[in-house]
Amino acid sequence: MHVQEWLDTVPAAAVYALVGIVIGLESLGIPLPGEIILVSAALLSSQHAGIDPVILGVCATIGAIVGDSIGYAIGRKGGRPLLAWLGAKFPKHFSEGHIATAERSFEKWGMWAVFFGRFVALLRIFAGPLAGVLRMPYWKFLIANVFGGILWAGGTTAVIYYVGIVAESWLKRFSWLGLVVAVLVGLTSMLVLKRKAKQATSERQTVGAEPEPVPAAD
Repeated sequence: MHVQEWLDTVPAAAVYALVGIVIGLESLGIPLPGEIILVSAALLSSQHAGIDPVILGVCATIGAIVGDSIGYAIGRKGGRPLLAWLGAKFPKHFSEGHIATAERSFEKWGMWAVFFGRFVALLRIFAGPLAGVLRMPYWKFLIANVFGGILWAGGTTAVIYYVGIVAESWLKRFSWLGLVVAVLVGLTSMLVLKRKAKQATSERQTVGAEPEPVPAAD
């Protein structure tokens, strides 16, 4: 079966549900490829008459906002022990270095870290739980969460949808080009965060290794 013919058989409701659930779980704090799923669905909607990009964007936005809010509640209740548990379960994503990098972002930018964190691969899984752990006032978190979710989910859906429409004239089947670009962007952001995480870890180890000053003798 031709790829386009197969894509036309995909139920729209299944696509909406998949996007909302995956993005919601990622925002809650579970490392899943939410951005890749959203980009894939937006490209699919540009070539699948049954998938409405507006509904898709709304589902993605709801998933992002609800997931982040649940993550906030879990982080506020679980506190630091929750971060330690996540570090043991997902060491690649919740390492001490990554947590240190995220904490410094929150200390420096406050609620803006929640807003802009939506656009960075690894920070998306930290924003909700870490805001709760750090006891950020919920009204501040909610404002940043809502506007960040709308701009990220709605904006990504709109941009990729129109890219798919333009690309359709010269790409006869599903545009994997957009997925490749999304993967490259995601990998780049992850590499940058890993580098910052390593620097933060090294700084902590250096500080911890410094000997305490010995009081002078009378």
